[in-house]
Amino acid sequence: MAIPPRTPPPPPSWSRYVTETVKGSHQFTVRGFSLAKGMGPGRHLASDIFAVGGYHWAVYFYPDGKNAEDNSNYVSVFVALASDGIDVRALFDLTLLDQSGRGRHKIHSHFGRKLDSGPYTLKYRGSMWGYKRFYKRSLLEDSDFLKNDCLVMNCTVGVIKNRMETPKDIQIHVPRSDMGRCFKELLSRGIGCDITFEVRDEKVRAHKWILAARSPVFKAQFFGPIGKPDLHTVVVEDVEPVVFKAMVNFMYTDELPSIPELAGSASTWTSTVVVQHLLAAADRYGLDRLRILCESKLCDELTPESVATTLALAEQHHCAELKSACLRFAAVRENLGAVMGTEGFDYLEETCPSLLSDLLATVAEVDDDLASLDRKRGVCGNQVLAPVESAEATERRTRRRL
Repeated sequence: MAIPPRTPPPPPSWSRYVTETVKGSHQFTVRGFSLAKGMGPGRHLASDIFAVGGYHWAVYFYPDGKNAEDNSNYVSVFVALASDGIDVRALFDLTLLDQSGRGRHKIHSHFGRKLDSGPYTLKYRGSMWGYKRFYKRSLLEDSDFLKNDCLVMNCTVGVIKNRMETPKDIQIHVPRSDMGRCFKELLSRGIGCDITFEVRDEKVRAHKWILAARSPVFKAQFFGPIGKPDLHTVVVEDVEPVVFKAMVNFMYTDELPSIPELAGSASTWTSTVVVQHLLAAADRYGLDRLRILCESKLCDELTPESVATTLALAEQHHCAELKSACLRFAAVRENLGAVMGTEGFDYLEETCPSLLSDLLATVAEVDDDLASLDRKRGVCGNQVLAPVESAEATERRTRRRL
């Protein structure tokens, strides 16, 4: 009688309970500390809400302290749970940055030290952790933590997360897509190129089918009802070579290319000027994502020297968000005089005079916001506030300057 084959035993089962910290940080800057004083105990300045570990958080800074019994002798700082949650366990780090460059920061931290009672538990939305007597205000005002009436704080939150690991949880890592890199290699090596663009004294080779897939203008030019699929050379006018090359690079990689790399070390073009021209080219060839990327970069790089030309560009190409950002930047009192002294502002007066009215309205709006804020703060102690100029008076003054 044959003996049946022996059934192998099942593999041993296992599980692993993991407790870990999901960390995230937020930098909170308070400009105009001297103006924030006098709000009164218990009143705070709140940071923007930031997300860590699946919850929302905010930093609360109390210029006159949280408790009235401290007589405004201390500033208070707290981290608050700003989203719904029950018994959220977390670790915190509040760091007041030393702005002298010597690295002598004021640090209150749970990280890197033994906690006898474990992480802090926040019971519900609005629960806070922090210090009522974070720093004595008289010492703070004479310290290196306060520079140009500005304080900078770093807040790190570590949310405690629990998870169960089993054999089913084992995952295979999937690498990020390298399609853009592969297409860029085709472009840089000229493999299979079937179209040449003559841009001033330079030639740019590319693939018609890739350009047609990315741009409705190229699609119509090469494969539309009256297109020319057998076209091999195209002369490009009114676009600089560095701008056209940057646009083609984006169409292959879907990323903004390195402007200095494309322009070369000898080029006198700044990154802002190239991006301004690139926005115009993106609008011309129907590349909406590139146009929005350029808007975002120009918004981040606004200066008194560039804002006027960027504003004119935004108006010309119907970039509403960029236009609004330029107007708000130029209307700030600290920026307005410098902006009006630039060549770009002269160009704005000549080419887009209607924008001056928009600028006047924005100046009045900004001043009105400041006046409203000052009225809410009121007069504190022996501090005497200068009367706030009305929006109408500011507009008249600015109109005379224009």
